[in-house]
Amino acid sequence: PFRAVSEIIFQPRAKKTWLHSLTTSALVALAVSLFGAVGVVRAVNADLDTVKREEIATTALSPADAEFENYLFVGSDSRVGADPGDADYGSVGDAGDIGGQRSDTLMVLHYVKRTGTVSLMSIPRDLWVAIGNGENEQRINTAYQEGTDVLVRTVQRALNIPIHHYVEIDFQGFKRIVEAVGGVNVCVEYPSRDKHTGLFMKAGCSTLDGVEGLAYARSRFFEQKVDGEWQLDGSSDIGRSTRQRGFVQALAKSAVIGVSGNPFKAGDVLNGGLSAVVVDNNLDLIEFAKKLRPAAGGNIASFPLDVYGDMVGSNSVLRLGKGADELIAFFNGTGPRPQLSP
Repeated sequence: PFRAVSEIIFQPRAKKTWLHSLTTSALVALAVSLFGAVGVVRAVNADLDTVKREEIATTALSPADAEFENYLFVGSDSRVGADPGDADYGSVGDAGDIGGQRSDTLMVLHYVKRTGTVSLMSIPRDLWVAIGNGENEQRINTAYQEGTDVLVRTVQRALNIPIHHYVEIDFQGFKRIVEAVGGVNVCVEYPSRDKHTGLFMKAGCSTLDGVEGLAYARSRFFEQKVDGEWQLDGSSDIGRSTRQRGFVQALAKSAVIGVSGNPFKAGDVLNGGLSAVVVDNNLDLIEFAKKLRPAAGGNIASFPLDVYGDMVGSNSVLRLGKGADELIAFFNGTGPRPQLSP
């Protein structure tokens, strides 16, 4: 039977060969390292002034809630800034290779103010939804090309949850943060590959760089060689979301280990990360980092959104399953946190 990633272990690696993560897990690591840098890097406030602010997305955000906050984490597939000399240029391409930008990764992070608990929900990009205010239906990842405000409204409408903050990173920013954070061991039971992203991993544990990490994070055609035969992970978007949620937890832990061992290392993450992210006008990054600090110790619950496969014309899509109701109720503040699966 097909076996997915069996273990993910994060360890430091030599300078300039730092390791990988996923779009949104890189943001968690940045926040954790930012918190570690506050008492060390005196120029941190000046550095924060350089962070790009997304004014359009800000206009669509929900009013603050006294009980909880929802952060929309967006990994865009923008190729802006891609260098033809990059090792992954052949598989990633440049800005002219795609018909408009899409959200390659979508997650919602839920923070409960009273308890400080942090939970994460993955949104499959093939989820079939009403776009924006409901003018038409399409895969949820296409909403991004209509505008970040349209994306925010789409997520809020499709899942019936408020979005209070917006955080985005693109492919190039992802790799910059990965290179700054530290080493990552990713363990697989069998040789693994994705011919579409250029990923290839030997059986066992491999240390991946930023390019390899991006290939892993983007993988939707993940295969493993079992008994001499390559077997495709048929879960596609769902399997990718599962692997990505694991990265969120593991990279956050890695950031804590790295910064705790050498607080001055936090400056490396700041230099690589603050130029890589775009956030809404209202987000206080220092406070955001403080909220995520406990999550980096492993106190973060990751939940898959219950979906099922369907066809719309010739399009293979995903729709919300009945099991999504409990999770959505928690994320909109009307229900308790669901039990984690063993």
